[in-house]
Amino acid sequence: MKITTLTLAALLPLSAAAQGAPGAHFIENWDLDANGTVTLAELEQRRSDVFYMFDMDEDGALDAAEYVSFDAVRAADMASQGGHGTGKMGRVQEGLTLLFNDTDDDGQVSEAEFLAMTSEWLTLIDRDRSGDVTAADFGPRS
Repeated sequence: MKITTLTLAALLPLSAAAQGAPGAHFIENWDLDANGTVTLAELEQRRSDVFYMFDMDEDGALDAAEYVSFDAVRAADMASQGGHGTGKMGRVQEGLTLLFNDTDDDGQVSEAEFLAMTSEWLTLIDRDRSGDVTAADFGPRS
């Protein structure tokens, strides 16, 4: 099984970030160079990693059964966020769903579909339209 302890640790880190500012958990997991900004390139790289983790049969597509596992891990992740798993995080979660990513409506998501939707996903998350994701994209509007 490809979902290892390391995989779960990457998707479900200990709750240090969960108790911090809204979006801290997301940024901690997706900001590959740890500079506080998640770029489109980082989103693409991380989505590729996530896709690989859940493509259990390694056929290049996430089918309905694989999406059940993916959905369960994401739901557990959101439940562990101590209240930060709501609000803006719903938009983050939307961009990972089968419905969002299955652009050809065949009931599964190819790696190409999943990666091609990265910029659309960034648009959902990037509230301040800066072209990347920072802490400013989460929490209450000022």
